[in-house]
Amino acid sequence: MTQSIRKDAQRALRLGRIPMLQTGPRGETSRRSDVVVQCGWGRLIAGHTFSDPVDVAAALLQEKPGQRDIAFYLDKPHVVVSHAPQQLFVDPSETYRLHLNTYTPQRAVRRGFTVRRLRSRADVAAINAIYRTRRMVPVDPALVWGERAGRQTIYALAEDRLTGEVIGVVMGLDQVECFGDTEAGASLWALAVAPQATHPGIGEALTRYLAEHFQARGRSFMDLSVLHDNQQAIALYRKLGFQNVPVFAVKRRNAINEPLFTGGGPQSDGLNPYARIIVDEAQRRGIRVEVIDAENGYFRLDYSGRSVVCRESLSELTSAVAMSRCADKRVTVRLLEGAGLSVPKQRLAGDAVENAAFLREHGAIVVKPVDGEQGKGISVNLTVPEDVEAAIENASHYGERVLLEQFCEGQDLRIVVINHRVVAAAIRKPATVVGDGSSTIAELIDKQSRRRAAATGGESRIPVDGETRRCLATLGKRLEDVLPFGEALAVRKTANLHTGGTIHDVTEQLHPALKHAAEYASRVLDIPVTGLDFLVPAVDGPDYVIIEANERPGLANHEPQPTAQRFIDLLFPRTAQQEPSP
Repeated sequence: MTQSIRKDAQRALRLGRIPMLQTGPRGETSRRSDVVVQCGWGRLIAGHTFSDPVDVAAALLQEKPGQRDIAFYLDKPHVVVSHAPQQLFVDPSETYRLHLNTYTPQRAVRRGFTVRRLRSRADVAAINAIYRTRRMVPVDPALVWGERAGRQTIYALAEDRLTGEVIGVVMGLDQVECFGDTEAGASLWALAVAPQATHPGIGEALTRYLAEHFQARGRSFMDLSVLHDNQQAIALYRKLGFQNVPVFAVKRRNAINEPLFTGGGPQSDGLNPYARIIVDEAQRRGIRVEVIDAENGYFRLDYSGRSVVCRESLSELTSAVAMSRCADKRVTVRLLEGAGLSVPKQRLAGDAVENAAFLREHGAIVVKPVDGEQGKGISVNLTVPEDVEAAIENASHYGERVLLEQFCEGQDLRIVVINHRVVAAAIRKPATVVGDGSSTIAELIDKQSRRRAAATGGESRIPVDGETRRCLATLGKRLEDVLPFGEALAVRKTANLHTGGTIHDVTEQLHPALKHAAEYASRVLDIPVTGLDFLVPAVDGPDYVIIEANERPGLANHEPQPTAQRFIDLLFPRTAQQEPSP
């Protein structure tokens, strides 16, 4: 069957029955049948423009590696699949339609971001950074940039007003321009919001922008495809007036689509994002996965007679000694200091007099459990003895021993080192809310916490506790206060992901001195996989202090960097993809 379909595809291509969309010198469509549209992340195969289902199947079999093609508007998807049942499947997504002749544009609202068209090559790079972070297929930069002035496709971006950072993207397709749609339709594709975005309503604003753009062009409707169980997205679309319509799609079985035609697989059920990213990479390489304890992230990987048990990114390759060196923050700092690396001063919490003396010596200190994790029990930039004692009491709930540490100013930089080589670096920023002029700080925290939880699979939430209240008090704020429109407020001092912090990739900007310090530290600690916490004045400068080493760093936090790939390379070198020769 496979050889037959491939021959059919080759024959169809020779005969011109599966043409790419052709346009005239002024952009007018000159061919309207058997239409295939290049979208950047793959091709949209307009199924209803094909007269023979075998040609749709043949077109899908021309999918290029690393891309995701979609055959859409099929009235008989099962017939298409029947021509290549081992390679094609019916996409388990729902189609929703917004009727633009009854759509009412939203009144102008004050937002902390703007929505605009793509306008620079840097925008294309930002689009791909968001897609990779959301584990979506990146676009072909040359294609998207080359089509930026065309009328067939449109990329719209959301940009933070204060930072200029691109925090959302969506693609629209004008079906009249693409294949002379007699129903005058349009469609929305590849909507994504950056997980670190703090502003509400980005997805809605991008959707409305496209709706109003196509409405102005006189289009009658805008369609979109959404996974059947994505309840959050479906709720948004229904709120905007979209209605479910019986439109179907077919895709090709490949590594990108695997969760769609396998249901995610029994091996992935119940795993958190930190374990799942590793399991997914292992399965892509043909490595057998056995989940031992999904709730706690334990699994076994087997390949060619080699077996390795992992707990997320902690594997049997990390010795008990190396793990103990990282678990005890005092030992970590002593070893690194002895090797000539820059670290802060520390001491164990003692009585109130001793603690006050350490505070006087350094002016500001950090209090944290000696063997704590996930940012629990940490209080930062303490300058008052009474606050120090309260922080010690809080930290004691998360560990028997409490550490006092010199407070060092700087950006919170996490560097992931695998096999003694830097793989990823990211600035971690504390949980921040942005005022809308009407909501209290408590309400903003609740909204932002729900957004962070949704973006991280439930791993990141902002706790409303004594540390949050203390941070607000130092800024002269209370939970009951209404934050003015556009004002950004950091509600925590620590930047840990688990307490609502956000992560911003800076791997390409990392100074060589910081890279060297991280790789040297991993060798000093003799640990094959670690996440080192630095405080730095600037990521592109040489100055630093190292405050901690994490023996089980969250690899999923650093996409689009290839953390899971390098982890599996370490465990199973024979499966590693060979780097191209220079």
